Amino acid sequence: MKKEKYRRLVNSLSRRQILFHLYASQILLLMISFILGMILFDRFSNFLHLFQWKDKNILLVGMSAGIIIVAIDLIFMKIVPKHYFDDGGLNEKIFENRHPLHIALIALLVSISEEILFRGVLQTHFGLVIASFIFAIIHYRYLFNWFLLINVIVLSFILGAFYYITGNLLVTMTTHFIIDFLLGIVITLKLKKQKDRMDVP
Repeated sequence: MKKEKYRRLVNSLSRRQILFHLYASQILLLMISFILGMILFDRFSNFLHLFQWKDKNILLVGMSAGIIIVAIDLIFMKIVPKHYFDDGGLNEKIFENRHPLHIALIALLVSISEEILFRGVLQTHFGLVIASFIFAIIHYRYLFNWFLLINVIVLSFILGAFYYITGNLLVTMTTHFIIDFLLGIVITLKLKKQKDRMDVP
């Protein structure tokens, strides 16, 4: 029942409204990160130390892990029932007819804001489990779909493990960006293909 209410809510919003809420929510996460960071970090330099720009793991782990995770997701999309990936239609509304550069911008904003808060601030000070639990709660739409909920929890633990092992926020940001960008492209192409089929007389 709650899932249907959520779907009706998504359908009642225009693509512009959904995009506005997306950007607003990510800016809010950055603001929360800034406030918590001011409280929890002794010095700003301690926070900056989480970004190690010359780390080879950014490419070796970050990019390759993102590509592998997307490949696994695509395999699941082929073998499990379609409704397993039903998020209420939000992702389709976000990425429908979206230019690749715009998808990259969305993926970049989301990966930066979420990784700073959940890995950089929360995991650094409260641990992987608490950070992953809050990460799952934030992705509210997945709470109505057990498959997507497990998906997002597993993803959060993977990203948290990468951060724990490498100590570099840029690694998890890269993985997160690659996942969101590639899946955004997949959704856009899928919707375009469906539209082209409907337009064929």
